[in-house]
Amino acid sequence: MNTPAQHETPPAPPATAAAPLRTAKGFIPPLEGMRALAAFGVLTTHVAFLTATSTGSPLARVWGRFDLWVAVFFALSGFLLWRRHANTAHDGGESSRPGRPQRPVREYYRSRLVRIMPAYLVVVLVAMLALPENVGIGIGEWVANLALVQVLVPGALVAGLTHAWSLSVEAAFYVVLPLLWLALAPLRGDRAKWRVPLILGIAAVSLAWAYVPWEAAGLPAGINPHTLPAAFASWFAVGILLAEFTAAPPRALLALYRAPWSKWAWWAAAALIFLTTTSTRLYTEGFVQASPAEFAGRTGSGALIAWCLLSPIVLAGPAARFRFLGSRPMLALGRWSYGIFLWHMVVLQLLFGVLGVPMFGGHMPIMWIATAAVTIVVSAASYAWIEEPARRAAGQAPLRPVVPASAPGSASGSGARRG
Repeated sequence: MNTPAQHETPPAPPATAAAPLRTAKGFIPPLEGMRALAAFGVLTTHVAFLTATSTGSPLARVWGRFDLWVAVFFALSGFLLWRRHANTAHDGGESSRPGRPQRPVREYYRSRLVRIMPAYLVVVLVAMLALPENVGIGIGEWVANLALVQVLVPGALVAGLTHAWSLSVEAAFYVVLPLLWLALAPLRGDRAKWRVPLILGIAAVSLAWAYVPWEAAGLPAGINPHTLPAAFASWFAVGILLAEFTAAPPRALLALYRAPWSKWAWWAAAALIFLTTTSTRLYTEGFVQASPAEFAGRTGSGALIAWCLLSPIVLAGPAARFRFLGSRPMLALGRWSYGIFLWHMVVLQLLFGVLGVPMFGGHMPIMWIATAAVTIVVSAASYAWIEEPARRAAGQAPLRPVVPASAPGSASGSGARRG
């Protein structure tokens, strides 16, 4: 899902094995480009599904598994929202201690609400009122979707908003994150070395979620345990671990990212792991309720994919360049990526009627092009007319700084890779 955190003014210390990496703070343009790719990955898998092009052939299964880009969204949120806590814990700063004043937590919750809810509420209203499939939707479904708790309410996923299950999961992560800060706050200074094993342990345990007999345990009928927040702890843990490693980078780990070709090796590994998820020998194709083994395997694969895609950016050395991901077009798409995620399903379902194409009737190329084009326009408008005005009204700084063309990692080459 796609709800970026507020970035901070970047420092400029050199990255060493002992000092925090420059990605420990500040805006990281290549991550913005990766966020844009994730948004279009999610768009692609939904176009494939609604055009009946997500199963039946190797290529179709590739489109059908692009839903794993959600793991990248979750990992990005974990990374950006955990960095400050990791930094203060590893340097023993006062803000990492238990019992600190509550004002920062209140500001954090306010920031999350202002970032997520204004555009989301507009999308809910449009989906509920404009899509014929939602005529007669009950008050329970309205309330569940408006409150972003639809994964906790039986039958609350409605047309145009089915993809918002992941935003509901991410909102739950935002709610509990301060509790995680408090729980790990004693592990600071010399004790901070225990944070990584603990986070890894939580991630590993979460992969067993699907094996719990939830129906026997009393989970209400109609609630899918595979869309509940705890099932995806490993995806958020990827970002949290990356934040920990930027705050106290181990020398051995950094060595894996220092070669000029290392990013391509990591991204190739992500592609290979992804391809295993399209194998019919290992997994059932399509959007189906997976067996415990399949769900654990796919979730674990998503975590590995997110690590392989993001870690070359986060842990790379000062000389690393990501010209495409940090280019002006990708920065623009990344800026609008939350809107792309929010609006694409409503746009897609309306376009079936506008173009006269039957749902589940094929025509994926034309539907993808039309959906992507209209969604970009709508998302840019959403950003300009809803998201940023809401932030300004709440007295918050612009979500992203303006990156000069000559900055490292930008299209021209030298410094968009701030942070």
